[in-house]
Amino acid sequence: MSELYLRDESYKIIGICMEVHKILGKGHSEKVYGDALEYEFQQNNIPYSRELKYNISYKDIILPSYYFADFVIFDEIILELKAISELTTSEIK
Repeated sequence: MSELYLRDESYKIIGICMEVHKILGKGHSEKVYGDALEYEFQQNNIPYSRELKYNISYKDIILPSYYFADFVIFDEIILELKAISELTTSEIK
């Protein structure tokens, strides 16, 4: 089995996400969870940027659309927040 890339960093992020969920529970907006995660990243000295804007390349052009990453952590991991009321088959596959 191959080694997980940025294993220790990934485990820290997952632990923080679980802590936020344990305290806040379900039913909040992505903004609320994002604010709580930002607090936890600060408290744990984890380097992050929030809502970074990325250009999208397609063939030989840059599309007029943009991608906004909810969080970029350790300059390499993108964390995309999703707040839904229940899982559907599209989240399970």
